[in-house]
Amino acid sequence: MAHERYDDKPAGQKIMASIFPLHSGAFFGLPGLILFMIASLAMPLFAVTGWMLYLDRRRKKRETRAARSALAPASGKGDDLLVAFASQTGTAERLAWQTAAGLQSGGLAARVLPLASLDVATLAKTPRLLIVASTFGEGDPPDALRGFARRVLGAPASLAGLKYGLLALGDRSYEHYCGFGQTLEHWLRQHGATPLFDTVAVDSGDAGALRHWQHHLSVLAGATELPDWSVPRYQAWPLLAREHLNPGSPGGEVYRLALQPPAGAIWSAGDIVEIGPRHGEAEVAAWLLASGHLASASVQWQGDAITLGAALAASRLPDADAARGLDAQALADTLEPLPHREYSIASLPADGRLELLVRRMFRPDGRLGLGSAWLTRDAPGGADRGAGQANPGFHAPQDARPLILIGNGTGIAGLRALLRARIVAGQGRNWLLFGERTQAHDAYFGDEVASAQARGFLAHADFAFSRDQPERVYVQQRLREQSARLREWVGLGASIYVCGSLQGMAPGVEAVLAEVLGAETVERMAESGRYRRDVY
Repeated sequence: MAHERYDDKPAGQKIMASIFPLHSGAFFGLPGLILFMIASLAMPLFAVTGWMLYLDRRRKKRETRAARSALAPASGKGDDLLVAFASQTGTAERLAWQTAAGLQSGGLAARVLPLASLDVATLAKTPRLLIVASTFGEGDPPDALRGFARRVLGAPASLAGLKYGLLALGDRSYEHYCGFGQTLEHWLRQHGATPLFDTVAVDSGDAGALRHWQHHLSVLAGATELPDWSVPRYQAWPLLAREHLNPGSPGGEVYRLALQPPAGAIWSAGDIVEIGPRHGEAEVAAWLLASGHLASASVQWQGDAITLGAALAASRLPDADAARGLDAQALADTLEPLPHREYSIASLPADGRLELLVRRMFRPDGRLGLGSAWLTRDAPGGADRGAGQANPGFHAPQDARPLILIGNGTGIAGLRALLRARIVAGQGRNWLLFGERTQAHDAYFGDEVASAQARGFLAHADFAFSRDQPERVYVQQRLREQSARLREWVGLGASIYVCGSLQGMAPGVEAVLAEVLGAETVERMAESGRYRRDVY
């Protein structure tokens, strides 16, 4: 048998002889064989995951097309609200179209454009802008936005007439969570734009955060009936007590409610609760009578076996005449759940009950608003549906820095929880500024405020009761009157928390802060978490 040395082979034969050992890994010895064997086993996995990515992209494109088709053509007028998206995989684009469709269903005209198509001149002429922005990798813009980031975010601008809202999509497993969204917010604030509400950050598609964004949309559109993109997982939060706090007030009736949290429920000061409202018994009974259906009929709805009456109570009531020809289950299959309502939590878990402050609201036709009617009039004991929702952007500071609490109306609920948390922690450098209509009727938690002052946990309390004197006085005016103290406290490292009305109070307070502290200082405080808002 002839023996031929490898070194004696011609160059071409050497290359051909090396191909198989190279591809099998034998060329690199035993480690190469092991490495190539692992790689070959992984190939089917790559094929499967690649196919899954492909299907996911197709699903997102279908959802985006469906959201686009649900939107009527925009008027193209300058008063249209502009929704812009910065998308890497298609999620931000889909949410932008859903956002515009939701606004339009609430009667607010909206149009959708890629953020990459906008320039400084366009932004300067835009009165209201909503941005849905993804972050790619470690804080980078999506690929399609690299030019925008270089061309626009690196340029000077005058955006004093622009009001914006930002939905930032990200993943907390990355170091620079929602990094591109943070970059956008910094640039907008730096150049004079005013936030409509605090940025909503979404961790890996968190449904609760997206519902919070929808809550802001409903406030913008002045429509509380915008359908939820996802239904909260409600639990029973039995009603323990309900008290009318301001009889005789020239303002709307305000009620203090106490709910029994389910076992294991936990929340922090600053968090919110999502409440699933229901129609009152009389309204459901009238609809059943008009449609000819029985409340006791058994149906499957939202994965549960319940009565038709219970399903109707938690749903938008369809046209009664159209429902006559349907059997109970067919009717249940058409029902859309009522959208949730959000309320700031006024208590701590240690209190053993979840407390809310709810003002009665009225619809244009004079009827009570659905959420406030349910909570302040209709909800029987044991029938409240709730879901806790973290609101980390409004959590209390962990250290003993000074804290300035500013709010009006039922916004005192969130401020009360923050103050109680500070008292529990033994932190006494707190200052409250609160506005309402009359001291005689609307000084909510007045005894607690006085007690906190007496015990040294509330250094200052300033009130603006607008109807107690001939000229109207509001909380932002009290803040301006205390400009020297405001500068002193901020110089000592104070944080500022604002809770209450999006219209009037919140922008008024921000204007005073910018006037007294300087717009750049307010911007830096917002970026570092020292200026936080929970407004509605």
